[in-house]
Amino acid sequence: MTTVPGWRHSVGVALLAAASAHGQPGLRPPGSGAAARPVPVVAADCAAIDDDHERLACFDQATGRRPRAAPDAQPGMQPSPLPSPSPPSGPPPLANPPQLVSPPDLAAPVDPVRSPELENLLPAEASPLARAVVDVRRSLGTTLADRWELDPSTERGRFLIRPYKPMYAMIGDWTSSRNELPHSPNPANTVGERLPLSSVEAKFQLSLKTKVLEDMVGDNGDLWLGYTQLSYWQIYNSDESRPFRESNHEPEIMAVFRTDYSLLGWRGRMAGVSLNHQSNGRAEPLSRSWNRLIFPFGFERKNWMMMVRPWWRIPESSGTDDNPDIEDYMGRADLLLVRKSEGHELSFGLRHSLRTGSRSHGAVQIDYAFPITSYLKAYAQVFSGYGASLIDYNHRSTRIGLGISLVQWL
Repeated sequence: MTTVPGWRHSVGVALLAAASAHGQPGLRPPGSGAAARPVPVVAADCAAIDDDHERLACFDQATGRRPRAAPDAQPGMQPSPLPSPSPPSGPPPLANPPQLVSPPDLAAPVDPVRSPELENLLPAEASPLARAVVDVRRSLGTTLADRWELDPSTERGRFLIRPYKPMYAMIGDWTSSRNELPHSPNPANTVGERLPLSSVEAKFQLSLKTKVLEDMVGDNGDLWLGYTQLSYWQIYNSDESRPFRESNHEPEIMAVFRTDYSLLGWRGRMAGVSLNHQSNGRAEPLSRSWNRLIFPFGFERKNWMMMVRPWWRIPESSGTDDNPDIEDYMGRADLLLVRKSEGHELSFGLRHSLRTGSRSHGAVQIDYAFPITSYLKAYAQVFSGYGASLIDYNHRSTRIGLGISLVQWL
């Protein structure tokens, strides 16, 4: 029958009210006086109560258990049920989430002297993206400070192989005048028979350096070892079995000091002294060689670099000197101007004997490199004057070459 549960519920509520009046002073069941006696509660009666909180309170009273109220709870109030926490979705958050950055515009013009990408040292924990950006920046052109490690942010330690002079390979180098009878004031170094040569040959240059000592004078002065090889290959001269016509070997030891001064709008960045040996490693009558003390001075100005190098030839005895008059042709100083912009590099080189009259000789060379992809660049070179190579030190010619380049001056 449906009337029984309702009746039992009413009885349970009445019993709960009576028990509450007994357990809490000041409360009485409806219609009772101050001296009313509490009505005992039986656990079986609590089961008929539908409300969860009322049923729990009934059981607590029947068993004699008094629940502790919350500190701020008011008498007679029922606690609100707490929402059940929803399980997290997806993987847990990372303790150190990666920082997403937008790479800089690599095509944007950069001041090579004050570029933060090149002046600031990358920390050891730098991201691959940051290192890739700096690599691309360097492929677009660097600075004297980067090439010679003049600032703390550009130092890379000792015995690391670094580029020195431009490194290139020309598939074609044409000359207006073949030197088929190399000669010298020393009779032992004069060729008697004409050499069969082709007007077009291949040409390549390798040039590397490494630092072996640091801070030789206080916190300044680095000692470098360098080596440059320039070779001419008669690759198109099949009648003569495609020989190497000439290879010039140039080892040197260089002390380089960083500087910081202004001169006519240029910033002086480095000065040094170099002990330089250059020879072609040939036997007489084709042997050519000399030794020099070179004094380089490096300057920068926005996208320009300038290097001035006077030198002094170390004397040799007249009987063993392969080329006594080499200074009057190969010169006593040279000047190099380099301009770079967004991966393009244009250089102008001038060399002169610093003498007048019949002893006034020299040469001029213009090089241009432009990007193909990454570090690879197309390369063009124009030379006019004396001393395209050591065997040609006193031979005048005009040469035009085309090829590719991996390393430029900057």
